[in-house]
Order: sequence, then C-alpha cells, then structure tokens
Amino acid sequence: MNTLIEKISAVNDLILQGKGLEAFDIYYHEDVIMQENDNEIFIGKEVNRKREEAFFAAITEFRCAKPLKVTVGEKTTMVEWMFDYTHKNLGCKNYTQVAVQEWQDGKIIKEKFYYGS
Repeated sequence: MNTLIEKISAVNDLILQGKGLEAFDIYYHEDVIMQENDNEIFIGKEVNRKREEAFFAAITEFRCAKPLKVTVGEKTTMVEWMFDYTHKNLGCKNYTQVAVQEWQDGKIIKEKFYYGS
C-alpha cells in the first residue's frame, strides 16, 4: 500500500467499520496538526487522539457515515463525508464535511475539517 489513494481508502474503510481510532493509530503522524474550520489548532498525536476518543465516546446514536468524493493530489488527499449521528453535547447532526489531509512519510501530518455550523 504505497499510493495515497490506497492509504486514504484504507483510512475511510476503517472509519466505515467503526474503527476510526484504529485508523488514527495507523495512519496519523506523531506530529499531526488538526484543525476544524478556523478554530484552534491542536498539535501532536497524543493530544489529538484524546480529542478523537472524547468525540467518539459522546456519540449516542450512529446512523450513517459515507464518503461522497475522494480526491488525491501531490502529498494531499481530500474526502467529502456525509455524517448522520446524535452526539451527547451537540445533539442531532446531519451534515457534509470536507477533510483535507497532508501526508508526510506515509502518514497524515496535517488534517483540516471544513463544515458549516
């Protein structure tokens, strides 16, 4: 699995299997930088894993996740996702989101999520 399309497809497949944290452990760089829209930037795998754990733990009902489009460029991938779930703190969520990943050394070094409010 050397190409970015293979790697991002593997990430997406794990997410669809309910193994988002496993995808994070395998495919994210130790120095990963993550950001939602123009909100605060979080640096480092440990900090970001804790945020991911908290997010997944607060989902009270999961209805659907589906990658709608996948784009691959030079050291960059983008996935448009459709999500439908209920979150303990955020309530019922049904929206699309674009996740942009920058890759370094075969891992995601930077990921930014774009979505409406």
